[in-house]
Amino acid sequence: MRSSDGLLNRLLMWVITGIGLVLIYAPPLYLLAVSFNSSLQPGLPGLSQLTLKWYRDLPADHALTAALQQSVIVALITAVAATMLSLLAALAYFEFRRRRSIWFMAMILPMFVPGVIQGLTLSTVFFRSGVKASVLTLACGHLLWAMPFAFIVILTSFSAVRPAYLMAAADLGASGWRQFRDITLPLIRPGLTSAFIFSFLLSLNEFTRAYFLAGRQNTLPVVLFSQMNSGASPVIYAVSGSIFILSVFIVMLIAVFARPNGA
Repeated sequence: MRSSDGLLNRLLMWVITGIGLVLIYAPPLYLLAVSFNSSLQPGLPGLSQLTLKWYRDLPADHALTAALQQSVIVALITAVAATMLSLLAALAYFEFRRRRSIWFMAMILPMFVPGVIQGLTLSTVFFRSGVKASVLTLACGHLLWAMPFAFIVILTSFSAVRPAYLMAAADLGASGWRQFRDITLPLIRPGLTSAFIFSFLLSLNEFTRAYFLAGRQNTLPVVLFSQMNSGASPVIYAVSGSIFILSVFIVMLIAVFARPNGA
């Protein structure tokens, strides 16, 4: 009787999981399929309708390509800054004793602030301070969004660092910096890689904060939003499909190369 109940529970769990995955991935997969359909009909394209027409036309759309370059630059700046600052924040977390929970909450608090409020607030502060919209102002807004996630990823990776390793290195005369360079850093490198790529993707796809901070430095999500409302070329479907494929590919790289040693 118990075995049948266990089988029923597992079956129910897989059914619910399957429904959840369908609800999550059906819209982007449908958009990807439409990007290979020259007629952009509501139904899924057949094999005879598959085409790369919109992908071939993508380089000729200078507005989209320029916005993509801008987004990549901002995403790289955000990813580098978020990874480095989150690493320092994680190291500071382990130096605290009684105030660890306060420090942790302070680091992840921007995660719970709506993007509209963050973007509007930063835009007002920059305007009152005489700071013009630029790549750096965009990166500041994206950094507030990406850093809490990078901090959690890096903090989790520190579970691979055993105190015994550091104590043994200290007994052998290794300084604090030597312990970090030779022991801690190699063990948390998968977490640093994951935090960098995660921050890059978060910045690349960020719209709300970029809408308030972009100015003339339009990012790809802002341009896509404006072109969708103005009935622009179907090339936007090719851009969306390319980003989706790139995101899946990067996540697969994380799963393969950023896993813990020995996994």
